[in-house]
Amino acid sequence: MAAFPPATRARRAGLAGAVCAVLAVSLAACAGDPDAGTNGVGKLSAEQIEAKARAAADAAKAVSLSGTLIGKGGSYQLDMRLNAQGGTGSVTSRSSTFALLRIGDALYVKAGADFWKQTGGKDGTGAAGKLDDKYVKVPKSDPAYDQFRGFTDMHALLGGLLGLHGSLGKGDRTKVGGVPAVQVTGGDGKGGRLDVSLKGTPYPLRFERAGGAGTLQLTQWNSNVTLVPPGKGDTVDYGHELPTS
Repeated sequence: MAAFPPATRARRAGLAGAVCAVLAVSLAACAGDPDAGTNGVGKLSAEQIEAKARAAADAAKAVSLSGTLIGKGGSYQLDMRLNAQGGTGSVTSRSSTFALLRIGDALYVKAGADFWKQTGGKDGTGAAGKLDDKYVKVPKSDPAYDQFRGFTDMHALLGGLLGLHGSLGKGDRTKVGGVPAVQVTGGDGKGGRLDVSLKGTPYPLRFERAGGAGTLQLTQWNSNVTLVPPGKGDTVDYGHELPTS
């Protein structure tokens, strides 16, 4: 058998040492803490993770919410920016799209002519041109007020939408918008799935509602939401009950 010269043996020994060093680092990384560099909620139980996510949402002052809601009243596409004083954004139903703006108790709807024609009859058709793309203030006495307000009430909306059903379990590690998250499931996923941030405050980032009732994305937690009343030139009175969908 051929004998390698000392220099060759030295180079081979050096290469072997380097390979071993790389393997040692890799094995150490694999054996390390998968929660290193996170906020640590991934170590908690499913119940604790959900509780922290709810507490974070309850304490938040603002959020952007988008996605789909599916219920008995139909399907809605939401794109809302919300804070404790109100909210602004748009809602798209099966038959129309309308914008909402609420500042305190003052609630406004802005929509195209097709939306206003839903009132039916001469009133709806005749008013459509006047109201097209204008803000209409919704009186509290109008039956539509509570429904429209519900889309702009941050804590009521989050409290009613983020509930998981059934026994809670920890799901996979995920990423939502590039942010690492841990998933909590209800009823093995049949009761909904909630992705909770592993970076910074453990905010809810995405929620899949039970029974395929829609998916919501929650972003820009605590970012500034500016709510400005519409100008007089952009506001008109309606004088009749508004359509509710």
